[in-house]
Amino acid sequence: MKIARFSNEGRISFGIVDDDEIVVLKGDPMFAGYDPSGERVALRDVKLLAPVIPRSKIVGMAWSYFANAAEQSTAARSPGEPRFFLKPNTCVVGPGDPITVPVSTDNVHVEGELAIVIGKITRNVSVDAAEDSIWGYTVANDVTARDLQERDGDLTRAKSFDSFCPLGPVIDTEYDWTALTIESRINGEVFQKGNATLLKYTVAEMISFVSSVFTLLPGDVILTGAPDRSASVVHGDAVQVEIAGIGVLTNPVRRA
Repeated sequence: MKIARFSNEGRISFGIVDDDEIVVLKGDPMFAGYDPSGERVALRDVKLLAPVIPRSKIVGMAWSYFANAAEQSTAARSPGEPRFFLKPNTCVVGPGDPITVPVSTDNVHVEGELAIVIGKITRNVSVDAAEDSIWGYTVANDVTARDLQERDGDLTRAKSFDSFCPLGPVIDTEYDWTALTIESRINGEVFQKGNATLLKYTVAEMISFVSSVFTLLPGDVILTGAPDRSASVVHGDAVQVEIAGIGVLTNPVRRA
């Protein structure tokens, strides 16, 4: 099931995507269930928004892919503990919204990633039970000011600017992450390609580890990491991140 959050005729609603239409729901399905309002709208007539605004945080997994199959085959089966960083929920924008390059940076990079949307309060969950905490998956673009990262020696400021986490176009509640294929493009030119076979950790292992540190709330988002190197963008560029089965997330880049 694909869930959309959208604006139409001055109001924001949630709905289920049904081919070229949206079945409008009475409320946020994460909390109110899938109760249809009886209304349908054409997909072409709405503006898709970020499908979720995290209740409290975005967790970004760092260095979560092997570089290639050779590295995977020679690496120890236990690649160490996962590493992560945090982004504020004010980073989130939706499909078509601009990634705004702030005046304080001259080196902004983008990375396409699969995003996990948490569906219930999750704390100290076991690996075996962790996938029960997932509401669905969406497409993400993790944006970073690389020059500020190097200057600060830390990721916090570099990843926290408004618009530095586009999400969308929809949430797929039935997506099989083991079939992940992802491709990221700038102005149509591919700069990242990858699949689930090179992930160092399973989705369940990521959730379990993060939940051992702090509580995950419904609507929180975990970015599962990028399969290849990031790429720089400048004013006027257009970034597309495509995950087969979920959709394409497209955002223009604009200088503040």
